[in-house]
Amino acid sequence: MTSRRTFRRLRRCSPSSSPPRRQTLGAARSALSAVRPPVFTGRLHDARTATAVGRWLGAAFGVCFVTGLVSHYLQHPPDGLADDLPARPVWGYWLTQGLHVATGLAAIVLLLVKLWAVYPRLFAWPPVRSVRHALERLSVAVLVAAAVFELFTGLLNIAEWYPWPFSFIQVHFAVAWVVTGSILLHIAVKAPEIRDHWTRRSAGTLALPAEDATDRRSLLLGMGAAVGVVTLTTVGQTVPPLKALDLLAPRHPDHGPQGLPVNRTAAAAGVSASRLGAWRLEVAGPRPYTLTLDALRDMRQARARLPIACVEGWTVQADWGGVRVRDLVARAGGRPDRASLRVTSLELTGSYRVMEMGTEYVDDPLTLLALTLNGRPLSLDHGFPARIIAPNRPGVLQTKWVHRLEVR
Repeated sequence: MTSRRTFRRLRRCSPSSSPPRRQTLGAARSALSAVRPPVFTGRLHDARTATAVGRWLGAAFGVCFVTGLVSHYLQHPPDGLADDLPARPVWGYWLTQGLHVATGLAAIVLLLVKLWAVYPRLFAWPPVRSVRHALERLSVAVLVAAAVFELFTGLLNIAEWYPWPFSFIQVHFAVAWVVTGSILLHIAVKAPEIRDHWTRRSAGTLALPAEDATDRRSLLLGMGAAVGVVTLTTVGQTVPPLKALDLLAPRHPDHGPQGLPVNRTAAAAGVSASRLGAWRLEVAGPRPYTLTLDALRDMRQARARLPIACVEGWTVQADWGGVRVRDLVARAGGRPDRASLRVTSLELTGSYRVMEMGTEYVDDPLTLLALTLNGRPLSLDHGFPARIIAPNRPGVLQTKWVHRLEVR
């Protein structure tokens, strides 16, 4: 009995014993009561600023979405439409993809300013006030996450850095639809607030402190200047007159073999001079045939001044010489105005090692199996001995190191 009393006494006095339950719960309540949402006292975190920035951001995303659709469907045409993709104007893809990349870079600045204008609302307390409010906040979370993801992955794509395990093209395309749908939903939900702050004379804007108007204009002018700087220092990779200002773009239009940039070198593609020693062009069709490089050079040659326009946003015009693809198709017994073409490269691996070309491109007199670039034979990095060059075509489909054509 005495030992039990001694044990209970020692347990109460032991420093390792747990505090009473009430004391623990009280401390937890005290800690929670000390938590308060942050208080934002800065100005311009208001609906007028968010609306003014949102107009430009929405327009930028709209341009990106439309031009992105053009790029995606030119690279991956839907079933049944490949033969109807237009080969003209020759500068079509140059324009749309240049706009896509330039507008996407500008949208990064706009999105940062937009998030700055609205981020205090992310800490509004209580976080959820009703079912409608919960749905609204969920839609905003999806919009912000998708927009940040889309611009971030697009930025890394133009730098050709892919630190993720998924396919960029498919995921970027799918998330573009999520962003667009989220923007439309956000506009519908916020329509009354947007209407009240659409102009400087709108009712909601007039109710804001008048002294904020000057600072707001300064903020918007600063945002416009930042967009201008980003655009001027990157768009030179697409617009030749501005190439001297091309400071931040990952490509300069004059840098590369034979004065043109190269995305995929021969070494990266697994193509070496030794593999080309016995090169022959195989043309499959109703009347199949094989040509050596000398035989190709003996055929009637054509010239075309066409741009190489790549998905990363850079474009360079060049003079190309070679044999018209329509002549090669006709020699194999195909009808250029009805035939499509499968082109196979000597690349060992790659998503575009085999390329499909629709009828509009096959029949266009500017579509060449090019042998020369700016009057000189193609370098190995530019596709020696032969490559495809066609108008209004993404650069990834201007197949290099061609060794087989299949008339279909």
